[in-house]
Amino acid sequence: MAGRTYPAKPEAVYFFGTCLVDLFYPQAGLSGMKLLRREGLRVVFPKGQTCCGQPAYNNGRFADARAVARQQLRLFPKPIPVVLPSGSCAGMMRKHYPDLFAGTPDEAAARDISERVFELSEFLVHVLKADFTDLGAPVKVAWHGSCHSQREMGVREEPKTLLRGLANVELVELERERECCGFGGTFSVKEPAVSAAMVADKTADIGNTGAETVVSGDCGCLMNITGALEKQQSPVCGRHIAEFLWERTDG
Repeated sequence: MAGRTYPAKPEAVYFFGTCLVDLFYPQAGLSGMKLLRREGLRVVFPKGQTCCGQPAYNNGRFADARAVARQQLRLFPKPIPVVLPSGSCAGMMRKHYPDLFAGTPDEAAARDISERVFELSEFLVHVLKADFTDLGAPVKVAWHGSCHSQREMGVREEPKTLLRGLANVELVELERERECCGFGGTFSVKEPAVSAAMVADKTADIGNTGAETVVSGDCGCLMNITGALEKQQSPVCGRHIAEFLWERTDG
């Protein structure tokens, strides 16, 4: 992320799993923690964590968002990084927590945590300088970056750097890479027709590349894209980048 100062490699990190990882993609969370541990870090997973508060925040229910987010503020007291396998949730915590708690007794805690939040691929590249040995078979993959990851966290090239570093992976670029997949949390519920048109554009773009797998760093996008691919009976499968990296580099 341009303009951000990255710390030296720490001895330990907190891991915030996110709701969608917990409920739908547990292997993505486990793989993310395994990647960090393999780099020599102690990974702390606070058991009381729930939601970052983004669904309520995006719907203008700020009091509800504060009530949910306040529970998370208490879980990361030590001055160590908080790593998330989600650019969307990381964006909420880093970009919106300070405003959400502005003028409240929790403002200082919110600002402190926001400055320690990192998206997983960002952390692997800039802090850990991770260099993986690819043990997998040759494969062609496409990368989909979430809107919040790209625009709020500024994480665009980091995931692709990790994928390009895998010797047997051919990364093919999407023509509409920076376009939304149509999920947008409650947007896909409120505007289902628009959402369906957007994911149709995204899956067509993926199909045109000839990729066997689409990789993303956000589970909401994966749910939407892979759901559409399955409905289209496409052979393309989806993987969270943490799971994809671990599967190919676990010796």
